[in-house]
Amino acid sequence: MKSLFRFIHTSNSHRRLFKAGKATGTMSLPKGQVFSGIQPTGVPHLGNYLGALENWVALQDEYSTVMYSIVDLHSITQPQDPQILRDNILDMAASLLACGIDPTRSVLFQQSQVAEHAELAWILGCLTSMPRLRHLPQWKMKSMEKNEGSVGLYTYPVLQAADILLYKSTHVPVGEDQIQHLELAQDLARIFNNQYGEFFPEPRALLSVTRKVKSLRDPSSKMSKSDPQKLSTVFLNDTPDDISLKIRRAVTDLTSEVTYEPESRPGVSNLVSMHAAVSGQSVEEVVRLAKGMDTGQYKNVVAEAVVEKLQPIRLEIQRLRADRGHLESLLAKGAEKARGLAVPVMTEVRKLVGFYYGN
Repeated sequence: MKSLFRFIHTSNSHRRLFKAGKATGTMSLPKGQVFSGIQPTGVPHLGNYLGALENWVALQDEYSTVMYSIVDLHSITQPQDPQILRDNILDMAASLLACGIDPTRSVLFQQSQVAEHAELAWILGCLTSMPRLRHLPQWKMKSMEKNEGSVGLYTYPVLQAADILLYKSTHVPVGEDQIQHLELAQDLARIFNNQYGEFFPEPRALLSVTRKVKSLRDPSSKMSKSDPQKLSTVFLNDTPDDISLKIRRAVTDLTSEVTYEPESRPGVSNLVSMHAAVSGQSVEEVVRLAKGMDTGQYKNVVAEAVVEKLQPIRLEIQRLRADRGHLESLLAKGAEKARGLAVPVMTEVRKLVGFYYGN
């Protein structure tokens, strides 16, 4: 497998950048503890898979401990219907498993089932200033959208930091838009260590180099579940017919030749990037293979490649989703494993903070 990640240590004064290779290659990342979370928003889309989940699967072979959490506490910063939320949690669990997350090689669990997340978030929140949170971009964006925001929305970056630090995580796969939130986790690790003694490692970012998938109807925007245009987003459980229709209707331009020019031809370039990602080829190889095709013909080729990639995942989601008890059992076992790691850390945190006496 080709190199998937950039390895970044961020701080206020410097950044170090590496490429991460597979453990058997000429360069491998050091063993460590990985944590990442995903909100239970139902079945993921193609952009989620290529931008994050495919990389999550690869990380299972690269690190000694890998933790993946369905972060349902984060999801209630926005209003949720309880039954839909329950269904979305199971949809996400089925999707992660179908994509290749293996509970024998990683810990997959539901965040709310490990109470230590919320407890550590409170302690870290008492070390966080309000101006620090106000400067985070997502608070600004989401509060502006609604002209107000809840306390949960305001403080959820502290809960994100707690999610990471609770397991003494050393590496966190994130998107570039999450770097500032990871920097908060690093800052809070330093603040805690300065006040109570060296305890938390400063987590480092793993940035995927996989190209972002754009909306099929508006290639200036990222593919999104919340896009009101139904033809804009390919979901992992879409049927072959659905996928073909969406890609055939993808916005391109009046030039028939297939080229990769993201600035001047974002629509067709999005299809090229998508094709390269699902087929495991380079952009150059894909463009060379498309020589002589017009964009209409090329859309059929891209649709076939996407269907071939997603069909096994779709069928596995269906199989897993049909057995609710099995999914609930897997999440319960994952939560038990996560608590086994979280409880000793919180025991030490309580002692350091002064909540009780102990050796």
